Amino acid sequence: MSFQAYLTNIEAKTGKSPADFRAYATAKDWLAGGSLRPDVKAGTIVAALKQEFELGHGHAMAIVALLKGIKKEGDA
Repeated sequence: MSFQAYLTNIEAKTGKSPADFRAYATAKDWLAGGSLRPDVKAGTIVAALKQEFELGHGHAMAIVALLKGIKKEGDA
């Protein structure tokens, strides 16, 4: 499955776009200057996304990759 397919599936399930998840991360104080703060652990983000949006582990990790800048929208 491509990264974009993960994002598409996440949006279909939650109604939230990648921009919405960036805004969510900003509200949670996980971002600094648009990038994930180094002291914020992936496990913290995954746990919150599982609880609040009922995402599975793989989909939550896709959001982590998006927030870290490892992957971008449109990536295969």
